[in-house]
Amino acid sequence: MDSSLYVLVEDLRRADAAQILSHGVSSITIGAAYHRARDVTPHGRTRVTFRYDGIHFPPGDLFDGLRLRPPVQRDADQEPIRSLREETRALGVALHGWGVFLHNTTLGLAFPDVTQENCFGDRAAPADLCPSNPDVRAYAVALGRAMARQGVDSVVAESLHFGTFGHGYHHERSFVELGPAAEFALGLCFCPHCVACIPHAEEARAEASRLTTTVLDGGPPTKDLPHVLTAYAQARAPIVTSLTAEVAEAVSAEGSRLTFVDLTGAVLGYADGRPAGAPAAASAWRIGVDPTALASVVPSYAILCYAHDTMRVAEDVAAYRKALGSEPVLRAVLRPGHPDTTSADHLAAKVTAARKNGADTVDYYAYGLTPLPVLARIPHLEHPLPGGRASV
Repeated sequence: MDSSLYVLVEDLRRADAAQILSHGVSSITIGAAYHRARDVTPHGRTRVTFRYDGIHFPPGDLFDGLRLRPPVQRDADQEPIRSLREETRALGVALHGWGVFLHNTTLGLAFPDVTQENCFGDRAAPADLCPSNPDVRAYAVALGRAMARQGVDSVVAESLHFGTFGHGYHHERSFVELGPAAEFALGLCFCPHCVACIPHAEEARAEASRLTTTVLDGGPPTKDLPHVLTAYAQARAPIVTSLTAEVAEAVSAEGSRLTFVDLTGAVLGYADGRPAGAPAAASAWRIGVDPTALASVVPSYAILCYAHDTMRVAEDVAAYRKALGSEPVLRAVLRPGHPDTTSADHLAAKVTAARKNGADTVDYYAYGLTPLPVLARIPHLEHPLPGGRASV
């Protein structure tokens, strides 16, 4: 059974492919296109690493004539993705290219009109590019094609959907207790492109404004979403599904395949590994994701099982497997350490739960962010390659 470890390019400076694979996995998922972040990197070249928006490879001609062009990382001319591709090919293992598509602060600040617009008309989430915007859609298709041209076995697409209010920038403050309903309402997009293709948009905008204004004026927060906002959010799913289909087709044309990353599990459990409520699949509509519809357009689907409780991992995987059907390939992504996992036995139990409930493979996030003793918790696959590395 395939198993992959997520790695960021900056973290390769002190590790080669063989070192990464020695942690019990059979492939590598490399961050070919990433976003701004400040990370604690316990075994990195520096102990705190600042990352930038952009691609780690030359853009080529695919973005010529497009309004949006990806920022290019400083190491792109060294072609670290191709170098890693040569290493993994020599070892006989797969390399997956991981890209963050519609979460890009640099592009959002340069072109505010392509970002999500809230119910008050504010373009206040510069990191969130709107998937209904034609310029954004053309950019996403070109990015998928460009990543596939790096020779990766698959393109792993993160943030190929709508963003949320809670993660629209990287230095966010609110001294108002918004509550779940107002926070959700503030994250909905009402840009002209969304309003033009989603039914009852103006009614939804008015309700989002009313609900949020009540809380901002000192009223009590609430968890209950008005039906019009639920319906508006659910009606965005075809936008995400059609965009994903376009990207998947472009990737396929370049000889690779697309893995769609559903971030719902991270939205629910990122901070503490304690997601509450129904399984994550039941909340995917909040970011414009319909797993059942997407199952017909992508060959591979990744879910983030950011949960401490083994039973929650089992429930999340089972719910997605039911929604997706027998296809596509279902990849469950686990965090082997804080805040989700306390020991090797704990991680092994979650791996077993994921596989028994329908995951075709279990992947791990992320090499550079995790102490080496914690990476040692990853169960080694049953059929290792010569030298102790796991097989594809």
